[in-house]
Amino acid sequence: MLRAGNVGLPNVGKSTLFNAVVANSKAQAANFPFCTIEPNVGLVSVPDPRLEVLAKIAGSENILPARLEIVDIAGLVKGASQGEGLGNQFLANIREVDAIIHVVRCFDNDDIIHVAGSIDPVRDIEIINMELILADMAQAERRLDRARKDVRFKKEAQIEVDALEKIVPALQAGLPARSVSLTEDEAASIKPLGLLSRKPIIFAANVNEDDLATGNAYVESVRKIAKDEGAEVIVISAQVESELIELSDEDRQEFLESLGVQEGGLQSLIRTTYDLLGLQTYFTCGPKETRAWTITKGMTAPQAAGVIHSDFERGFIRAETIAYHDMVECGSKAAARDKGVLRAEGKAYVVAEGDVMEFLFNV
Repeated sequence: MLRAGNVGLPNVGKSTLFNAVVANSKAQAANFPFCTIEPNVGLVSVPDPRLEVLAKIAGSENILPARLEIVDIAGLVKGASQGEGLGNQFLANIREVDAIIHVVRCFDNDDIIHVAGSIDPVRDIEIINMELILADMAQAERRLDRARKDVRFKKEAQIEVDALEKIVPALQAGLPARSVSLTEDEAASIKPLGLLSRKPIIFAANVNEDDLATGNAYVESVRKIAKDEGAEVIVISAQVESELIELSDEDRQEFLESLGVQEGGLQSLIRTTYDLLGLQTYFTCGPKETRAWTITKGMTAPQAAGVIHSDFERGFIRAETIAYHDMVECGSKAAARDKGVLRAEGKAYVVAEGDVMEFLFNV
């Protein structure tokens, strides 16, 4: 399952956003720092209109969309990596996520206090970035000492040493771990560390309702930083997301269009996350269920089968595959077979976006 972690300073709208996009979330959103005392975890269904189309064709009893898990942690402050505020215990909660959503306050409101006393997205981003780097540095330095000792007993530990000897100096210089170029083996060797500053980042610029379509000067400053860091930016209004929850699908779309946007923040967040991480979707469908599966672009059919169950990958024989548009045009799997658009793909087949697949395998 895809996992993303929410970070940011106190009172930037993190928990309001979390509440809005996660159904039945119990996170609190209040006008004071550290209102999120325990990490909150919520599951979000990934919207995909193709699911209902396929379910109707297959006569499926159930529809199972892909899921995004969001981890919302307490607001960080300067010195969090050394225990300031609620301390670095919360940083550990996001070491296992695939991407970090950095919520940045890009709105003025005198009624909502800012922990630093003023609105400055550049300063706020620098504070969070440095706390992530400092937390990584402490961990990487400890691990490097251990890895150097491990080399005496395990030759393969040298790969990890080589990786950390590149990363530690960069962290000490105030650079994120993602700025360091590593070989494939080196990257794999440090993956268990879950270095925070190596994770892909999406900046969620939280604006007032009136700035949702056009942005503002604060948003532009975030875009500049994102460009320099190779990160992505979405413009989102946590308050608008809260209002969307109460609306029907039709009223929701009408409300968004009245604000000058075509999609809500949740859709923007999911789409951007998929693009940033190089992900795509394939489907399985039948009378029992139609389901969306998230995979990495470039995965072969056996690897895609392994996302369902490791036995599927180990015993893979072939994958009966139909492109989504062919399935819709034909109206059934049988018709697709008759028209010759149902394909039997082998182990070398690279799965395409929207493929409808059924795997044959040996137990």
